[in-house]
Amino acid sequence: MTSELGATLRAWRDRLSPAEVGLPDGHGRRAAGLRREELAGLAGISVDYVVRLEQGRFVTPSAQVVAALARALQLSAAERDHLYRLAGIAPPADISDHIPPGLQRMLGRLGDTAAVAVFAADWQLIRWNRGWAALLGDPSVVPSALRNFARDSFPADGAAPHLSQWPVTSLSRDTTEAAIVSDLRRATGRFPNDRRLTALVRELTRTNRRFAELWSTGAVGAHREDHKIIQHPSVGPIAVDCDVLSDGDAELKLVVLTAAVGSEDETKLRLALVSGVPQATAG
Repeated sequence: MTSELGATLRAWRDRLSPAEVGLPDGHGRRAAGLRREELAGLAGISVDYVVRLEQGRFVTPSAQVVAALARALQLSAAERDHLYRLAGIAPPADISDHIPPGLQRMLGRLGDTAAVAVFAADWQLIRWNRGWAALLGDPSVVPSALRNFARDSFPADGAAPHLSQWPVTSLSRDTTEAAIVSDLRRATGRFPNDRRLTALVRELTRTNRRFAELWSTGAVGAHREDHKIIQHPSVGPIAVDCDVLSDGDAELKLVVLTAAVGSEDETKLRLALVSGVPQATAG
């Protein structure tokens, strides 16, 4: 008899088209959704494992398998947590790098009109669109562990920034630095046992005096906006507004870079976005 876990997995598999996960539609498909072997390949598990889960012959997958299935099925945060509970596992209380489908669609559709990126609660960069790469350089050339905005904002002595491959200047640096630190402290209240966040705060407190001073104040808040000058290698300096929006319980941060409407900076920004990703000039 099919379990609730199995029935739910089947329903989520049936609603997801191959095109939505980057697979060809092919011919002769009897259903619009993913095949079991396609889901298995996306999740990195065997087809037999998927069959047993859907048929209710196995109802206790590991947390690693549940996380892989949630990513492959493009579940929302609420759906992901429901999947954990169906598997008899408490939903993760750690910082999540899972991006809901709505945010994924927004990143793709704004590729040529705005620079957009998604950061986790600890300011780890986890996704960006074409516009972001065109404006600041392609983050994929930087090791994943180094793609952290807080670490870039409070570097160790002599460390170069990693999230932009050319100079970026904040027009309200002191305010922004204080906001980043208070935002991180808020995250420690939301995710008190997250090892990645704890390690980041420990590192920055040890390696950056300014961060340690701001951390010692105990301020709690959120980083919402900034104004920056980007020294773009193709079109010259661009003044941009940086707006930070929060999404859901996971505390994901949607960062959008735009320029004032009708300004010369808006023209430069559009040129930068449509010209594509420039060659990197720094690591």
